[in-house]
Amino acid sequence: MPGSESKASVVKVSSTLQRANDDTPLARHLRTGQEQYACGRTIDAIETYQAALAIAENEPPETIAVELLADIHARLANAFMAGGQLGSAAENYKAALRLMPGLAACWCNLGNVQLQTGEAQQAIALYLEALKLSPGHWPSRTNLVQALIVTKQHLIAKALLLELIDERPSDGRLRHELGKVCFALNEMEQAQRHFEDAVAINPDDADSLYWIGGLNQSLGRVDAAQAAYLRAAQLQPLIRRPAAKSPADFRILALYAPFGGNIPTEFLLGNADYDTDTLALLSSSKLDADRFQQGVDVVVNLISDADQALDVLPIAADLTKQLGKPIINDPDKILRTTRDAIAGLLQGIPGCRVPAIIRLEAAPDRSAAAREAALLLPFPVLARPIGTHGGDDFEKFDDAAGLANFLAARPGDDCYLIEYVDYRSADGHYRKYRFIFVGADILPYHLAIGSDWKLHHDSTDMREHPWMQREELAFLGGPDTVFSDRNYQALRTIRDRIGLDFFGVDCALDASGDLVVFEANASMLVHDQNADFPYKGPFVRDIKLAFDAMLQRRATETRGRAAPVG
Repeated sequence: MPGSESKASVVKVSSTLQRANDDTPLARHLRTGQEQYACGRTIDAIETYQAALAIAENEPPETIAVELLADIHARLANAFMAGGQLGSAAENYKAALRLMPGLAACWCNLGNVQLQTGEAQQAIALYLEALKLSPGHWPSRTNLVQALIVTKQHLIAKALLLELIDERPSDGRLRHELGKVCFALNEMEQAQRHFEDAVAINPDDADSLYWIGGLNQSLGRVDAAQAAYLRAAQLQPLIRRPAAKSPADFRILALYAPFGGNIPTEFLLGNADYDTDTLALLSSSKLDADRFQQGVDVVVNLISDADQALDVLPIAADLTKQLGKPIINDPDKILRTTRDAIAGLLQGIPGCRVPAIIRLEAAPDRSAAAREAALLLPFPVLARPIGTHGGDDFEKFDDAAGLANFLAARPGDDCYLIEYVDYRSADGHYRKYRFIFVGADILPYHLAIGSDWKLHHDSTDMREHPWMQREELAFLGGPDTVFSDRNYQALRTIRDRIGLDFFGVDCALDASGDLVVFEANASMLVHDQNADFPYKGPFVRDIKLAFDAMLQRRATETRGRAAPVG
């Protein structure tokens, strides 16, 4: 079944009527084209089918069987599709359907063309036309599932998948697709069960094992997650996802650390015009670069958390050097982006304040170290374990007793102590801005407004306050009306000092109008799930467009360096 790892396949189209004149030149060309196509000689088959159509143009229409001519158009379309010429394929499927509108397989294949060219909603309509003619048409039903997933109609996709599984209970790919749909519906336990069912049917299903690893990790089942990842990596080091169109513009190799903290990619790498090979890296990975570089134009390092991936980033750095391809977010540079390292790196930028950060090593008793740190960071002090993001396990303490209790409850964790900066605006609200840096571009992503210092966009009550939404929209549409030239100069200096191709900055403006930087790293989430804030859509898409354009430029570098043949 086609999924994120495969494309919709061409459905065989054959005439249902016996031809009376099988020895005509037209019929002989048709048979020759079929033989060429069956042998993989797609270009020859295209030429033969086109020659057949040229013969038909010179014959009286009444002497040519309509079903024969429709069959030639349909087979020519199949050959064009196999060769990646989707526009020509669509023209010939349409020609076949004008002659014989009852060809369900042609409607299905035309839907496949639309799906591969990014027109999923149009594909749905075409699959439904096929199903009107043949309600049980399997390819139309399975490809319809894919189009429903692309258009985020997950509940309908789930119902159709359950129907298909009832008919073919031993089809592991259907179980895998149902697992992905349940994940999209936030039905985590159900998703895991379906992926496990897929592996029970096919023990070599590495894709489902990767999903099982990720789900176990998110549910805190570390041992089960590690076992699943290791088994998946042994079976299939690369996860392949084809481009949303054919042919693809280029190919990327994405490096991913299952336990290392990674750039969230569902949106950034989704619906892409390039092929994506994802390589999972573990601390035990021993890799041969020659095995992975074939056809790769750009390497994208997704491993983004220097604290979580300390043992994997050197492996990624060594691999990228061996591959010798343009690299997005060099692993060596990611290694320099721990919170304390960033705080040191950004000191001294004019008009920019970066809270001081102290790292406390794990120890049974850190009371003495905490007292010493408190002398450097006057209370209130913020504390969090290393490698954490968002608001999880992140607290403010007004005295040494509260801080000591926090540290004592986590004797096995390194922790950060962070200088607290009161960044309230004059109206008493806190405002935290996020910029995403993509190459040379500095793009606004969101403004969170709330009444508490620990501020995250998804936990605010901005849904209930239109004025907050208007203010966010004004920032997104004109960030330079909020941030001064001096602020932008500070942001550009931050970009240059950090040196990454893709990362984010969470910041505020203090009472003096200076930049206050809370966080700068590559782990920040960019997504398009903004049903409550639809005005964000165009600005989020700008980030993806900039990201895709950056990859395209790097891919062009690779192809420009290719040695000439001759």
